[in-house]
Amino acid sequence: MDLLGLHHYTAVTGDAPGNVAFYTGVLGMRLVMQTVNQDDLTAYHLFYGDTHGEAGSELTFFDWPQAIRNRPGAGTIGAIGLRVASPALAWWAAHLARLGVPHEPLAERNGRRSLAFADPEGQRLVLIDDGEQPAGAPWSGGPVPPEHGIFGLGHATLVVARAAPTASLLTEVLGFRPAGSYLAPEDGRPVQVYAVGAGGPAAEVHVMVRPELTPGVVGRGGVHHLCFRTADDAALAQWYRRLRGAGLQPTPPIDRQYHHMIYAREPGGILLEIATDGPGFAAFEDPAHLGERLALPAFLEPRRAQIAAGLRPLAAASRPEA
Repeated sequence: MDLLGLHHYTAVTGDAPGNVAFYTGVLGMRLVMQTVNQDDLTAYHLFYGDTHGEAGSELTFFDWPQAIRNRPGAGTIGAIGLRVASPALAWWAAHLARLGVPHEPLAERNGRRSLAFADPEGQRLVLIDDGEQPAGAPWSGGPVPPEHGIFGLGHATLVVARAAPTASLLTEVLGFRPAGSYLAPEDGRPVQVYAVGAGGPAAEVHVMVRPELTPGVVGRGGVHHLCFRTADDAALAQWYRRLRGAGLQPTPPIDRQYHHMIYAREPGGILLEIATDGPGFAAFEDPAHLGERLALPAFLEPRRAQIAAGLRPLAAASRPEA
């Protein structure tokens, strides 16, 4: 029942069309699904990933234009890690500069070169050098050459006020192990690294303990939650029981059709999720046409016209269909 690594990040945008333009047109990720937040049918839920939209490559966004701007602080998730192959970082630095996207100097995080920058809404991102042949299949249908493309997710950064409660959850409940430390390029202060499974940036959590920070508030340009991978429904049920036994209050398993998941909040205040690898998007849509039209679960199909009418077009080629 070990966790298999990172499954997805879900962040917040207030500009869905601009979000699609940046993540597909600048970062070259594939829009693998456009659907709605099943708890808020007026909001897009956009999914980007590799060619197949595999678990471990998914970066998703809720479109909430009315949300406040993100306020970083304790109890929040920091920069979103994205894995690339060597020597892609030099190409990315030139690519971002050519497009007018500011970036920080190349830096080292946990022994790996990295390149930090932000999207137009301030969402912090960091490209991680994951060696010559990372796992994943970068999208070849966009503007980024596949050899430089994003293979999948990199390490998660948790910002907390106290070390012990979060470390205890990671190691005693979720099965992570200490995997070293480094000094953050941003402030020169220690970052503790925890790994699960095979380790590496696709299976690491980096914890920044910053007791002086006030609690953060998630909004536009911030990360709503972080999700870890588990194999199947049987394992998910075991994780539900384990989290309850540890004194957390996980949600019962939820069926989103493309994944099944549970949510719980860790002691530092960060919302975490555990989700199954399958069934995946290919079981829900034609793999050759992922993300090209509004995808709705079966229980929402009777309301397609009403839902689509309340959503603004993303782009000419990816418009909600009534």
